[in-house]
Amino acid sequence: MSETESTPTGRSAAAPGRPERADARRNRDRLLAAAKEAFAATPDSVPLDAIARAAGVGIGTLYRHFPTREALVEAVYSAELDEVVSSAPALLDEREPAAALRAWMTRYAAFFKIKRGMSDTLRAGWASGSIATPATRERITAAIAMMLRRGAEAGSLRSDVDPEDVTMMLLGVFLATTAIDSPEKVDRLLDLVVDALRPALEPKER
Repeated sequence: MSETESTPTGRSAAAPGRPERADARRNRDRLLAAAKEAFAATPDSVPLDAIARAAGVGIGTLYRHFPTREALVEAVYSAELDEVVSSAPALLDEREPAAALRAWMTRYAAFFKIKRGMSDTLRAGWASGSIATPATRERITAAIAMMLRRGAEAGSLRSDVDPEDVTMMLLGVFLATTAIDSPEKVDRLLDLVVDALRPALEPKER
């Protein structure tokens, strides 16, 4: 089967209504993990057989789950976006809001790096309609809004910040550091973003 072949739906060809076997689910999860690692490290031209080898399965197993490169890319992107968005309330349960927001920014940075590795396939798929267009920006901004709201209630983050502005600031950081590939630089810039979101200290009376 070629990389452009697909089932009529472009999805994995499991029989409708039949539960997926445990070993099939494990193989799918391993393929997604291998693909995520590959796309984070290299452009999305990485051969699919290399992803299958990294997952410890044959190329036929990959095609049974993901009949096309677009199907694999869409699955990785969707799973990563879901994880980034769902991590926001989980982090808020574990940390105070400003610390939760900072930890979430690191997770968002990892998602952006993986997305960058899939960008050619994503753009082509969105343009052709073979990959569904996700509401990425809206979902990311909604997660930021939730954390800003909790931070404002706790007094650790400003209450006058537009969440969309924060999304734009983060995208600016990620795009500006794309060619540098310096996690330390990204961390410093994300620290500055969080500092900008903290309430200003009241000036001392003289």
